[in-house]
Amino acid sequence: MLADTMITPERITETEKRIRPHVRHTPVLRADLADFGLAPGSVDFKLEFLQHSGTFKVRGAFSSLLGRDVPKAGVVAASGGNHGAAVAYTAMRLGIPATIFVPSVTSPAKAERIRGYGADLVIGGERYADALAASQKWVAEKGAMAIHAFDQTETLLGQGTVGLEIEADIPDIDTLLVAVGGGGLIGGIAAWFRGRVRVVAVEPDGAPTLWKAFEAGKPVDAPAGSIAADSLAPKRVGDIMFPIAQAYVQRPVLVSDDEIRLAQQALWDRLRIVAEPGGAAAFAALLAGKYVPAPDERVAVLLCGANTTAVRFD
Repeated sequence: MLADTMITPERITETEKRIRPHVRHTPVLRADLADFGLAPGSVDFKLEFLQHSGTFKVRGAFSSLLGRDVPKAGVVAASGGNHGAAVAYTAMRLGIPATIFVPSVTSPAKAERIRGYGADLVIGGERYADALAASQKWVAEKGAMAIHAFDQTETLLGQGTVGLEIEADIPDIDTLLVAVGGGGLIGGIAAWFRGRVRVVAVEPDGAPTLWKAFEAGKPVDAPAGSIAADSLAPKRVGDIMFPIAQAYVQRPVLVSDDEIRLAQQALWDRLRIVAEPGGAAAFAALLAGKYVPAPDERVAVLLCGANTTAVRFD
């Protein structure tokens, strides 16, 4: 099985050592659920939005660029925004040319961040699948190296280092809620824990990629709606992550756009945390009662991204 032969705890540990000089060990913040109007108890937030480039994705980007031979033409990536920002940041740090293809739904905050890191930004259609096709054409024409957002071994190994950090900081964790787009993050994390921790997938109900894959028994096309479309709405989940999810991930919890907005607002009101829609989706499942922990359950929520202009300071 892929989880046993490609994305293993041993390889994730090796990857963590390789990328450690370049990424942050992001902190964990404990909060009281009662502060959010929920039953008394605690929740641990993994503040991965404090990572370089504003999301977890820089881990997979460094894993890929440090673990492969990069041609003179540089690298290319297709992204809803966050992966592109991560690849742009990583390429800037390593002195590598980068071209990033994004769909028109990409938020201005993410597009500006990509440009700010010095990458060439190209609008490649309306959705992620369009940008991916445009990037593949670029690879064929220019000879650049493609860095896939989620369906690539190096990417999953890099994202799996989030799980390694969580276990180091919360050794008695029972359950971890993780938002899902293409599945690179949850796939890497689930491969690290290998069933020792309950990993709960959370998706927008307008972009149920993993939900549809579980129903079909394989990755299949899914709708790509939701306010989190620029980070959680690829056409389908990755082929590499899906066997891992089947083995180690709970069936997805679906949350609405309104529930995601309420989670964003609650994080700001109670903790002064600014999270983008995709970054707040996992917490939406807890806040909306879509996932209800047992009284003694040690629950953590991964806040994975904060590339948004939702809060402005005038």
